Amino acid sequence: MSVVKMTKLGCTELEISRVGLGAWAMGGADWTFGWGQQDDADSVAAIHRAVELGINWIDTAAVYGLGHSEVVVARALRDLSGSERPLVFTKCSRVWSPRGKIRHSLKADSVRRELEDSLRRLEMSTIDLYQIHWPCYPADGPAPEIEEGWETLLRLRDEGKVRHIGVSNFNVGQLERLRPIAPVGSMQAAYSFLRRDIEPELLPYCLEQEMGVIVYSPMASGLLTGKMSRERIAALPSNDWRKTKSLEFQEPRLSENLALADRLGALAARNGNTVAELAVAWALRHPAVSGAIVGARRAEQIEDFVGASEIELDPDEWDAF
Repeated sequence: MSVVKMTKLGCTELEISRVGLGAWAMGGADWTFGWGQQDDADSVAAIHRAVELGINWIDTAAVYGLGHSEVVVARALRDLSGSERPLVFTKCSRVWSPRGKIRHSLKADSVRRELEDSLRRLEMSTIDLYQIHWPCYPADGPAPEIEEGWETLLRLRDEGKVRHIGVSNFNVGQLERLRPIAPVGSMQAAYSFLRRDIEPELLPYCLEQEMGVIVYSPMASGLLTGKMSRERIAALPSNDWRKTKSLEFQEPRLSENLALADRLGALAARNGNTVAELAVAWALRHPAVSGAIVGARRAEQIEDFVGASEIELDPDEWDAF
């Protein structure tokens, strides 16, 4: 039985569960932003459990595991009947060399090539939501190709190869550049207790434009699950990106983040929730947010956060954070 509330994703026709399953970590270890070794059988089991509990969409990207995450998603979908199959969202703009060096491109021919490769790996003829992963790289660059990339996604939609199109990690100025070409159906952005920079400008803009917002990393890559500790972080393998690339897992931020997780733990204990549920529920509370992407690597982890959309706390309880 489903324990996940449903909602419409912005101006699209998609009806989505307010919690979606993220497949980033399912890409495995052998790439720049891997999460350490991952058992594909565990990934498949996690996808199946998510679907059983009412999650009706999976978010992945071509670059996750340099294509491997999409392959794993396809493997999981083979075991599901048509009525059970979740929606599949994936992304373009991050391409890689034979040696695994990642670069950015939104050139039309590159986007088309990425789309065809994703369709092949996912074993699909049409992708439900196709998104520009990043407007540029590095993230603070001038984003010179976003109009060309967006126009290409629009043509791919007209050709029936994707049902809906959206973007990820764009700012308001970049979204405004796309608006004359075609409305943006959905926007993906990082949002959690630890990352609130989208609140002052981006979220009100998306709400005004009736643009669906999908937030990612509401549990801050595991910091806000109630299961992270200094010992566990110290034991992370060297091929887990959090070990070397995330400032949130390093001092001086680490102590503050673990203290926040402890405070969330106390609130969770009082209300009969898990820390993960509260972290996700906090992100979902904003009226601009349609859904939250929550990653999992094993089936039992789904139980920790799947009930987040049912949580309604007094605003005063949130204000303490």
